[in-house]
Amino acid sequence: ANEAAFDQAVAEVAATARQLIASLTTTAEPRNRETEAAKARARSAARFGAPAGSG
Repeated sequence: ANEAAFDQAVAEVAATARQLIASLTTTAEPRNRETEAAKARARSAARFGAPAGSG
């Protein structure tokens, strides 16, 4: 009896979570992978210095 109620609750929570995630929107611009990778490399170089063998 409890297992059936639990399974039903899990299914309802999962459905509600899917609905919530699907309804979310953003106003942020889409990110460009190459630009983000370049920014990450610049942050890494500033933090740790240039990679070995790069000069």
